[in-house]
Amino acid sequence: MSQVRGNTPPIDAGSDWPTLLQSNQRTGGQEVVAASSPKRARWQIRLGGSIRSASVLGNGLLFVPTVAGTLFAIDTAKGRTKWKFQIADQIHSTPSVWKNLILFGSDSGKVYALDSDSGSKVWEVSARGEVWTSPVVKDGVVLFGSADARLYAVDAETGRQRWVQEFGGRIYSTPYATPDRLYFGCSDTNVYCVDPGSGKVLWHTPTGNGIDSSPALTLDTVLIGSEDFFFYALDATTGAVRWKYETGLGIVSSPAVSDEVVVFGGKDGYVYALEIGTGKLMWKAHLGGVVTAPPVIADGVVCIQAGGTFAFDISSGKEAWRAGVGGAVQSVPVLTKDGMYVSSLDGEVYALE
Repeated sequence: MSQVRGNTPPIDAGSDWPTLLQSNQRTGGQEVVAASSPKRARWQIRLGGSIRSASVLGNGLLFVPTVAGTLFAIDTAKGRTKWKFQIADQIHSTPSVWKNLILFGSDSGKVYALDSDSGSKVWEVSARGEVWTSPVVKDGVVLFGSADARLYAVDAETGRQRWVQEFGGRIYSTPYATPDRLYFGCSDTNVYCVDPGSGKVLWHTPTGNGIDSSPALTLDTVLIGSEDFFFYALDATTGAVRWKYETGLGIVSSPAVSDEVVVFGGKDGYVYALEIGTGKLMWKAHLGGVVTAPPVIADGVVCIQAGGTFAFDISSGKEAWRAGVGGAVQSVPVLTKDGMYVSSLDGEVYALE
């Protein structure tokens, strides 16, 4: 395969966090490593609340949000909680990391920035509807969408508002930010491209239904799924549809990209791998249940969670391994060189190796 298109390097303390889970591979900023089959649990911890959002890892701490409204920081060396931050509302937002901050949204519409080492609140801002998107950070600006049909831009250091722009429906799609473009989907059926400095619409492309999937971006192509059963490849400059691929049900899973391949899950129970250039199906695999989580791509292996954790060879679609834990999982595994961290719907977090 050719050189990776549109991938981002491993995160460092000052890196931007421009998309859901930081990169096109959805690795949460971790170095791309071989995803080998786990043999045992190094530790596990019960947090006491259902976990549906993805966890992220930074500076030896695993940040885990629960639906019940607690963000936990777990010391990965010890498997113990270092600190926790409780809010009065549910959390469905996947956290993001920027410098010494951990950022996340809440169902009340508040977005929080915490000191990642101590858990103390640095700032909070409020939207008028729930924030299920992951706050993304580009050039010192935090960008997030809300169910109030607005897209917000605030200063990453202070939370001071830069701009707000209203659209035609709820925004559950996490934006993808570049220096001069911002891409996201909306429940009004459109994929939008806006100016990150003002929120001004540069183009919009309609699909046949609402969009909750978060886009991936290659050098010149926006890749995103819609509830209309189709997966789309759009010209990043003009919004023109290059191709679309029909699945069996709606798509809320956010795609992952590596080389010339895009991978995503569908509500029809399949995981799909398509050629980015043509939209041609390379392979698909049936997981037996609705697939809403984004896949993670690590060194030629696709990992995706739907009840359990499944791994497939990205070229052939052959199942490499599968792993189950005590409870059902539908989030995203955090992959490291030493193993992986998996969270379950019943509130258990596992360090597998």
